[in-house]
Amino acid sequence: TQGATTILIKALEDSKWFRPIERENLANLMNERNIIRTTRDEYRSASGDPPQRLNPLLFANILLEGGIISYDTNVLTGGAGARYFGAGGSSQYRQDRITIYLRAVSTSTGEVLKTVNVSKTILSQAVDIGIFRFVNFQRLLEVETGFTKNEPTQLAIQEAIEKAVELLIYEGIKDKLWFSKEGPEKDKEIVEKYLLEQELENSTALYERTFLKHHFKHVVNATLGVALIDGDYNSALVDFSGELGYKFRLRPSLSLGIDLQIMRFNSTSDVNHWWIGESFNVEYNILPNDKLSPFLYAGPGVLLFADDSPEDLLQRWDAFFKLKFGAGVEYSASDRISVTLKGEWNSVFSDKIDNLDIGRRDDFYWNFGLGINYHFGSKEYQFKN
Repeated sequence: TQGATTILIKALEDSKWFRPIERENLANLMNERNIIRTTRDEYRSASGDPPQRLNPLLFANILLEGGIISYDTNVLTGGAGARYFGAGGSSQYRQDRITIYLRAVSTSTGEVLKTVNVSKTILSQAVDIGIFRFVNFQRLLEVETGFTKNEPTQLAIQEAIEKAVELLIYEGIKDKLWFSKEGPEKDKEIVEKYLLEQELENSTALYERTFLKHHFKHVVNATLGVALIDGDYNSALVDFSGELGYKFRLRPSLSLGIDLQIMRFNSTSDVNHWWIGESFNVEYNILPNDKLSPFLYAGPGVLLFADDSPEDLLQRWDAFFKLKFGAGVEYSASDRISVTLKGEWNSVFSDKIDNLDIGRRDDFYWNFGLGINYHFGSKEYQFKN
């Protein structure tokens, strides 16, 4: 870009922490000083007064260097659209990213005192809407409209440079390179605020996603929801289901767990029985470090008939093998508490679950529930990224 040095000088002036001096056009400055000196010498004899000496140039204690090291285009692109019977619209977006480095160098020793870097996202968006219709035989009407919005690159560069100057001031206070006029107490307050902001920024991913660290290996959960059997009757109704479970995190994205479920299958108004399910699950968390993360799980288990009223095909504590497949989302409210919303499909290798054995297809059932997880264990335990 043109004028990055000018933007930097303006940011230094606005910060009130630096007194910038001219070095970009030093040759022009020296020429003007020579012209002034020559003019005064030539007209010294006319006035008879001794020539007035020029003030000396200021020297810099700190030299600021750096620049724009990268401009990455199309870091993220995407869009969506739909059209139905000739009418529709679409939206497209793009993200670019600019990175700036700035370092402070001591002119007396040449030591690099501090180096900071800042990245800024530049967004572009386009929206268009169109429609075409046959208004008459062999006559087609087509109308299109839309707009494109691009974030100015110059403003992004200005914000990045201003942020780099701000970081340089904070880092200098933290490393005791310079101090505020208010004294040590104010410096301590500034540093604490800066460190808190840095912690938040370090936990934010490229696309403004907040990253979390898992400190606990053990998780217990309780879930309440509904169960729906899909068997030989076509009049099944949803009924109660509850679950208690435990899982152990092998990795942030992989867990092993067991659960105990109690549910009632309501095949008809007269056929409704209590069942107990036990399962061993393998769970995969797709975005383990995000506050809101989808997950998948599956595993084998056993389904036990727990009703005390024997039926024609079922006796109490009859056991049936099953396979479970489920998906859901988990929201981390804190380090220890998270909330889950999930649904699962259970395939039972038997056609007797609804006390009716008709057809070739085995019975299966669905579970949907809202649960709460409690994470516990050693606080010092952390996963390595």
